[in-house]
Amino acid sequence: MGVVYKGRVVRLDRRVALKLLAPHLAANREARERFEREATTVAKLKHAHICLLYDIGRQEVEEAEEAEEVKEAKEARGRRSVRVDYLVLEYLEGETLSQRLQKGPLPLDHVLQYSIEIADALDKAHRAGVTHRDIKPGNIMLVPSSETASKTETKLLDFGLAKLKHEVEKATVPASERPTIPGGALTQGGTILGTLHYMAPEQLESKEVDGRADIFSFGAVVHEMATGKRAFPGETQASIIAKILDHNPPPVSSLEPPGKLSPPALDRIVATCLAKDREDRWQTMRDVCRELKWINRGGAQAGMPAT
Repeated sequence: MGVVYKGRVVRLDRRVALKLLAPHLAANREARERFEREATTVAKLKHAHICLLYDIGRQEVEEAEEAEEVKEAKEARGRRSVRVDYLVLEYLEGETLSQRLQKGPLPLDHVLQYSIEIADALDKAHRAGVTHRDIKPGNIMLVPSSETASKTETKLLDFGLAKLKHEVEKATVPASERPTIPGGALTQGGTILGTLHYMAPEQLESKEVDGRADIFSFGAVVHEMATGKRAFPGETQASIIAKILDHNPPPVSSLEPPGKLSPPALDRIVATCLAKDREDRWQTMRDVCRELKWINRGGAQAGMPAT
C-alpha cells in the first residue's frame, strides 16, 4: 500500500513515521475523499493501544528520474510533478505480533494482556464509529511498555487504510483481474477486503461489515497467540476460504503446547468470536473485553462463563 519512512517534525523535534501512500490508492478522488473523512475520525481516537495519527496531507513533488533515457525524455518535454499523499503517524519501536509468533505461541499471561489491550482499543474505535476491517498479527505492534520497561504492550496500526484500498480497487481494478473465489457468488460485490486468514465470512461474501467482523478477526488472532497456529490454515486461497466458511477450528485448549494451562472460558470466548453467523458472535468488543478481564482475574479457574 505504500512505503514508510522514519521522519522528524522539525518544529516539535518529534520522531514520526511518515507513510507515503502508493499512487494508485490516491488516484480515485471519491475514494480519497472518503479516506480523508475517515482519517479525520481516526485522528480523534486517543487510546493507549492505538497508534496515533497526527496528520494527513498531500504534496506535489518532482517526478523521479529512473534512467538516462528517461531523463532525456523528461528534459525534452519538461519536468512533471506527481502528487504524493501521506500520513504522519506515531513512531513505534518494537516488533509486530506476526514477527513474535514466528518464535512460537505466547505465554498465557501475555495472551490475556495483549487480548485485553486490543479488545479495549477496538471497543474505543467501534464506539467512535470506526471499524478496522483488517485485524491481523501484522497490524499489531509489540512495543516497550509505557509503565514498565521490562514489559511490552500492544499498539493497533492502520485504521482506515483497508477501506481506502478496497474503495480504490473496486473503482479501478477490472473484474477479470479480481480474485477468483470458488462458487462465483463471493466475487459479485467486487474485491475482497482484508487479509484472507483472518477475514470474517461476511467479508468473503462482500457484504457490508460492522464491528462484528473485527470481532471475528480478533478471535482468529487470539487463537493464534495461544497456540502458535492459525485458526484457518491452508495452502491455497480456496482451501482457506472453505475453512472459514464451513469449519470450526479446534479449541485452544486442544492445541496448546504440553504443560500450558488454558482456562476453559478462553475456549468459549474464542469460539464465540469465530461464530460463522455474526448474530451468534459477541455483539460488542466491550463484552469480549469484560470476559477477558474476568479470566485474567482468575474467574475462569472453575471453567464457568462470566455472568
